[in-house]
Amino acid sequence: MTSVNATAPSASPHRQDGESYRLSLPNTARSAGIARHFVASLLTGTPHSGIVDDARLCVTEVVANAHRHTRTSLIRVHVAVGREQVTVSVADDTPWTAPAAGTTADELVRAGHAPECGRGLFLLEELALAWGSDVCGCCSPSHKAVWFTLAVDAGTTAQPSARPHTAIQA
Repeated sequence: MTSVNATAPSASPHRQDGESYRLSLPNTARSAGIARHFVASLLTGTPHSGIVDDARLCVTEVVANAHRHTRTSLIRVHVAVGREQVTVSVADDTPWTAPAAGTTADELVRAGHAPECGRGLFLLEELALAWGSDVCGCCSPSHKAVWFTLAVDAGTTAQPSARPHTAIQA
């Protein structure tokens, strides 16, 4: 069953003023496409139209990663639509497989180690203003979320200092 809920903005570190939307998906191969269409439908025809393609690509990669690399029963997509930024968070129930911070796509390519798989997080690094992962639940972690923020202003590009991070929340 797929559900969509409009809710108040979350209390996450990337909280922003604006509207908040949630989508819960079964962990199937179709989930990435459904999430892609969900995010595009929220942003198309709005002042956020300029970031629709980047948002579609990024959410597809993150949801596909959750499907491929976890055995979670549900993949949860949260979209916070602010005036100048859109933050998308994809949560699953496998808390200890958060993406590693540190190595950039350019460093891997220069070193000749760019893998065929795993390029999705490099896309986040190139397209997003910021991205990271949160492990929620402290002593008994319950889930993790990989999130990314895109800027509405087409002139804004990802900052070199906007590196992935992992935060643990209670």
